[in-house]
Amino acid sequence: MRPKLEWAESWLKSPKSLYLGGEWVKGQTLYESENPYTQKAIAQLTDASESEVDQAVQCARKALKGPWATVSRRERAEILRKLGQLVRKNQEELATLESLDNGKTFEEALYGDLPDSADIFDYYAGWTDKYYAENCPVEAGFVNYTVHEPIGVCGLIVPWNFPLLLAQWKLAPALSMGNTAIVKPAPFTSLSYIRFVELVHESGLLPPGVLNLVTGDVRAGKAIADHPGIDKVSFTGSTAVGKQIVQSSGRSNLKQVTLELGGKAPNIIFSDTPDLEKVIERSFALMFSQKGEKCTEPTRFLIQNTIKEKVAQRLTEMAEAVRCGNPLEAGTQQGPQCHRAHQERVLAYIESGKKGGAKLLCGGGPDAGQRSGYFVRPTIFGDVDNRSKIAQEEIFGPVLCLIRFETETEAVEMANDSPYGLAAGVYTADLSRAHRIAAALEAGMVFVNHYGCYHFASPFGGIKQSGWGREMGVHSLSEYTRLKSIWIKH
Repeated sequence: MRPKLEWAESWLKSPKSLYLGGEWVKGQTLYESENPYTQKAIAQLTDASESEVDQAVQCARKALKGPWATVSRRERAEILRKLGQLVRKNQEELATLESLDNGKTFEEALYGDLPDSADIFDYYAGWTDKYYAENCPVEAGFVNYTVHEPIGVCGLIVPWNFPLLLAQWKLAPALSMGNTAIVKPAPFTSLSYIRFVELVHESGLLPPGVLNLVTGDVRAGKAIADHPGIDKVSFTGSTAVGKQIVQSSGRSNLKQVTLELGGKAPNIIFSDTPDLEKVIERSFALMFSQKGEKCTEPTRFLIQNTIKEKVAQRLTEMAEAVRCGNPLEAGTQQGPQCHRAHQERVLAYIESGKKGGAKLLCGGGPDAGQRSGYFVRPTIFGDVDNRSKIAQEEIFGPVLCLIRFETETEAVEMANDSPYGLAAGVYTADLSRAHRIAAALEAGMVFVNHYGCYHFASPFGGIKQSGWGREMGVHSLSEYTRLKSIWIKH
């Protein structure tokens, strides 16, 4: 499969509108979407206003009480499966757009993101008629039972690192439970979701107003968080913005909030780790894939002293061999960071590491071989102080910190010494140690001897300042429903 560049060039020529109540609506204000490799504008998108967000809310509320409310669970399941088929049939188009505005390689988008962006609809199609509540044993003379009802209008605010995939993580369970949705992609990476909504519109699968799309920057996101007509906000992004959304919920209607925020994941590697070379290779791939723009990436390698030099040397060799370049060309291993401000932010953290006394093993700046693009070479710091800025704050780029430890207790203490608690990993041949550490690590997800395991059936989310609630699995369905208790006297 190859990028569909001619198709994309033609598609990008027309300004992109909002999708409200089943119709494409021209917005009042336009902004330009940029290709982070060429550093040139490639499309004009709508910067939604507060009034346009309000229009989306009214459309979603109308649909919630309209035909969508009468669609049977079995029919909803069939609709979800067909939405997944739309993604599969158009995966080359969608992957091309993701590569164009995000900077990830075409292969990463096509083979990494797109399959799950389709399959997740199949998974939640299976839950539409299986997520039911219970009868409760109460005193004689009464019957008590509970029901799960749709929570209502859901505002789904999506980050720029996985534009299509993370939107579907939210949309699929929301629709499965009978809700309506307003999706707001990140301003930098809206193209693939605009195209997805076009495909949904052309298919006629959803009644008008069930799925609405608003694009834009802070103004649109704030309007969603503040709006009293929205019952639920699911947000993936920075911890700072997540805190603002919580405040908006309190100021408005106490809408339910799910937050998937930052991370600074530790990856503990003991000297007894079996197949150390394979562990290094997998850990490297997970750390530096997608340009390091992942919340779960293992950015802190805690390495036992006796193997520290060996691991550092092999990681450095692999990092120096990475080929940066045009993300649409075969053979490119790393594309540019998503946008200029983010590249500057990552480079500033690298300078902080240099000045803070960490040992720069490789990388440390832009890619000298590129004439354009917001590139940052894979960067590895050795002998990092776990309390330093680069070890404590989320960089969200291709920057790895190597931290040495001697004892199990020391490793766990350093791993937990972080404001974040999204993911963590441990490699060891000692099963008892693995269980002890998995129990002790302060993280929503712990990977033992295989970092980065994900499945639709398993909950995804963190603790501490990494967020609230869970995505994926049956556990996410409670995020999109409200529980009602019904008493009947007989």
